[in-house]
Amino acid sequence: MSQIHKRFTGDQIKLLLSLYDQKQITKRECLNRLAVKDRQFYVLLARYRANPKKFTVEYCRRYPTNRIPKAIEYAIHRELEAEKRLIDHPAMPVKFYNYAAVRDAVVKETGQEVTAQTVINRAKAWGFYMEKPKRASHSREVLTEAVGMLLQHDASEHLWSPFASSKWSLITTLDDHSRKLLYGNLFEAESAWAHIIATESVILKYGVGLAYYADNHSIFRFVSNRDSIHRNEVKGTDDVTPQWKQCVEAAGMQVWYAMSPEAKGKIERPYRWLQDRIVRRCAKAGITDINGAKEILADELDRYNNYQVHSTTGEIPSKRFAKAVADGRSVFHQLIFKPPIASTKDIFCLREQRTVDGYQRISWHGHSLEAPKNIPIGSRVQLHIIPEQPAVEMRLWYHNKLLRAYRIQR
Repeated sequence: MSQIHKRFTGDQIKLLLSLYDQKQITKRECLNRLAVKDRQFYVLLARYRANPKKFTVEYCRRYPTNRIPKAIEYAIHRELEAEKRLIDHPAMPVKFYNYAAVRDAVVKETGQEVTAQTVINRAKAWGFYMEKPKRASHSREVLTEAVGMLLQHDASEHLWSPFASSKWSLITTLDDHSRKLLYGNLFEAESAWAHIIATESVILKYGVGLAYYADNHSIFRFVSNRDSIHRNEVKGTDDVTPQWKQCVEAAGMQVWYAMSPEAKGKIERPYRWLQDRIVRRCAKAGITDINGAKEILADELDRYNNYQVHSTTGEIPSKRFAKAVADGRSVFHQLIFKPPIASTKDIFCLREQRTVDGYQRISWHGHSLEAPKNIPIGSRVQLHIIPEQPAVEMRLWYHNKLLRAYRIQR
């Protein structure tokens, strides 16, 4: 039953109580008309007898409902000011306020719960409000029924902090079913080797899945008339296998491509969420080097995977991933070496062809390396290159056999 002040006006209740005091109606009649119990009736009667002229049942709050502690007010205002500086910075990829991020920062700082709506209300009152443009709606759906079936792989290059001297590339890999970010790291420059490192990390940690899903960037796919070096190039699309794709296929997985920007756009990209959060935190923390940004990235990855409820699945990604594995809905399996391959170094590497010259040597980027005597002059050999610091490891293969390994100091 609704509250009494919503069912009667103050004058109506005063009339009934006055009639009761004048003994013109009985208590039972008064209780029935007011639809209250004895206890509430006597409370109302006592208030009425104490001051009949000022008697009211209108509900009055003791404190305004929109009041929050001053410390939280100051924290919200400070975060909104920091957001505005980011938006006004011409080199930063931040165009709008992120009120959820402000809320999270305030909660972390003060240890008290604040809603995003409270932040928005204050932003409107203080002039820190911008309406985001409405985007065309698109379907956000889980395309797979098991983890490991489709791994969405992407990269994003930005100036992650206004205090950094250069842009960095964020490379991420996402499991489509669970929406868990299996990999996320920042690199000083995007390269085929950076993507190979990311792929190796995922496969060695989680296993070999079914397929990677990528766009048509030249690192991922050779496209005729775009990647051709010579004007009379006759090779068609996919006639050349990029280094990254060779590694994926050598591990036992397929590569699927988005056939248009729109097709890729239908797949939700959590790195946009990461980008927005990381840029703001790097700027507010005054980050100048990539190592500081990596620490913030690790914290945001932990938040996304282990605490954030995903808007599409309605579940926390890591819990959804673990549940799928427990239910037997996983296509991940251990990396299997197929002879003559016996090391991950010969799967996750750069591959180049060289010819043994008349001096029984092969050249590689200014270095002259002695070839084994049993390789005939003029033979083509394959080099598996691991370009790590401080030395490059180069493994020479001939007729499907590993014959020699070199180490070249940088």
